[in-house]
Amino acid sequence: MTKIVFLDRGTFGPTVNLTKPEFAHERVEYESTPASEIVNRVKGAEIVVTNKVPIRRETLDQCPTVKMISVAATGYDVIDVPACREKGIHVSNVRGYATNTVPEHTFALILALRRQIVGYRQDTIDGAWQKAGQFCFHTYPMSDLSGATLGIFGEGALGQSVAKIAWAFGMKTLFAAHKGVEGLGPLYTPFDQALAESDIITLHCPLMPSTRNMLAMPEFRKMKKKPLIINTARGGLVKEDDLVQALDEGLVSGIGFDVLTKEPPDADHPLMKIAGRPNVIITPHVAWASQEAMQECWRQTVKHVNDFKRGQPSNLVT
Repeated sequence: MTKIVFLDRGTFGPTVNLTKPEFAHERVEYESTPASEIVNRVKGAEIVVTNKVPIRRETLDQCPTVKMISVAATGYDVIDVPACREKGIHVSNVRGYATNTVPEHTFALILALRRQIVGYRQDTIDGAWQKAGQFCFHTYPMSDLSGATLGIFGEGALGQSVAKIAWAFGMKTLFAAHKGVEGLGPLYTPFDQALAESDIITLHCPLMPSTRNMLAMPEFRKMKKKPLIINTARGGLVKEDDLVQALDEGLVSGIGFDVLTKEPPDADHPLMKIAGRPNVIITPHVAWASQEAMQECWRQTVKHVNDFKRGQPSNLVT
């Protein structure tokens, strides 16, 4: 009987219906899997399901029964793809499931920061409204989205969906060309120009060697409009120590981050140290996790498992 191991079931909400594969199988689920337990839990499995638990060469070398990995996410940087390719292991990922949830979360962060919701909420709790003695007060300057320029770094399905929402607000959108790449055509704005002209920058890129730390102090110093920086894509796209420095120097006006380089972060993580500031919003990697999106993500995940067993593997990345 086919053995299936799901290494981090806890990454899906408890209300998600985890439908079963259509063939006879034994399925073992773990809420989470620490690095020290990966090999022991994968041993003997033919199919591994993982969201964020990494599967590296050293694991696969000790687990020769693995034939298929179904990644319950779009990003597959947790998988040692070259090792899987060498060993003939099929790897599938899910696609297109988050085209509503991530853009909506992106704009929730943008609106909260642009309208100074966090600061005004805290002022109201602290009694500043009563102290003002009038119907309103003006602790923080707010700005409209209409007429603002949104720099979108990442032109895939999520970036395109973000642009559609931006257009509805009357924003100007720039799709930034890839860093260090020329000649992508008139639909793309040169990378440095997008940095200079954007009132808000939002990231929707995969994490690859070419995109790691794509925004660091040299880039922050090119941001003439002191933009908001939004990251609902991947931790590692932004050099976080430099980001804190950029905030302190006023090179950027605020940040909304749903992803960090270490998840969950340690107490001394540079962004956690400033998480209480009114121009900083950090959410726990939940942009993808509307009920509808999680259910669709699982539907695709189990479909790839079924397709593999039928001899018709789908959404292959190897």
